[in-house]
Amino acid sequence: MGECARLEYVRSLIEESCVRSGRDPEEVTLLGASKTVKPEIIRRFFECGLKTFGENRVQELLEKYDRLKGLNIDWHFIGSLQTNKVKYLIDRVSLIHSLDRKSLADEIQKRAQRAGIVQDVLIEVNVGDEESKAGVKPEELRELFEYSLNLPNLKVLGLMTIPPYLPDPEEVRPFFAKLRKLKNRLEEEFGVNLKHLSMGMSHDFTVAIEEGATIVRVGTLLFGERT
Repeated sequence: MGECARLEYVRSLIEESCVRSGRDPEEVTLLGASKTVKPEIIRRFFECGLKTFGENRVQELLEKYDRLKGLNIDWHFIGSLQTNKVKYLIDRVSLIHSLDRKSLADEIQKRAQRAGIVQDVLIEVNVGDEESKAGVKPEELRELFEYSLNLPNLKVLGLMTIPPYLPDPEEVRPFFAKLRKLKNRLEEEFGVNLKHLSMGMSHDFTVAIEEGATIVRVGTLLFGERT
């Protein structure tokens, strides 16, 4: 299957999920999770109509950003982020998905202020409470959100999660529902509108959409197995 056919296939799955859950497919952004994917393949997918790509490693993002400068790609950063790497992302990515601690919020604020921009972010929540995963614990989310609200050069647009991997996507559904409820609770308490839920990957994004995902991070289904 060529790039354009793969893209159309994934888009058709998104559309079917939206129909099932009474949602508008326009509400869902397909993000190509392009870790280890070569720049020329990204270019081909871009030419097929995929505009948003997400990288997990800062160094890899910088290399691809330079190689693909001529294309109007909407770059996101979706991996866990060290504070000393923030300076390389400002002005290059439209959205950072992985804010999970106050020290990182402070660094993004500082760098964005210097650049004279407001950096959009999502707070990453560890909904499965897994030792091996980044993300703020659900019970500490409120405090980090409130803290971030007071930083003028940082704007929280919503939440992100990487739930536990379970072979049956239906078993992952409760984790997606939990993230949606956490978002709703913040909206009610703080009187804000959080537009994004970044959740769902290749094997479970259709369920994530049914639970309210607005950004799905699809890698394998678009680009094939990684080497």
